[in-house]
Amino acid sequence: MCGTSHKSELLIVYFTRYRDDGTDILPICVLYKTEVFQLARHIGIPKEIIKKPPSAGLWRGQTDEKEIGISYDILDQILYGLELKLPLHDIAERIPVSIDVVKKVEGMIKKSQHKRRMPLIPKIGIRTIGLDWRSPVMEG
Repeated sequence: MCGTSHKSELLIVYFTRYRDDGTDILPICVLYKTEVFQLARHIGIPKEIIKKPPSAGLWRGQTDEKEIGISYDILDQILYGLELKLPLHDIAERIPVSIDVVKKVEGMIKKSQHKRRMPLIPKIGIRTIGLDWRSPVMEG
């Protein structure tokens, strides 16, 4: 199953667990949402699709940005700064946004870390799947 999650929503875990992340491959997960928009323009996706506000469609008028509380443009700049391990105050000054907004995004990443991992498997037997018993993704 091919998923459509992107780097922005994966980092802050803005998705439904065991649904949106129930995929075999996430080909655009290396791209921030703003980069997904750039790619869409580059490959000729119709403008009316690109300009439509991102939404999970959970209720009438719901949009990602309203629910997250920040635009993807600002969010992605903050995430990129965090990816580069820049000091929080430097990120805030460069965008510019308040340091509280940067801390909020950093907190979203930290609080959702467990949702980006496979479930824990206790080390009881000789070899434990995912720990010391690993298989290549594809054989042959």
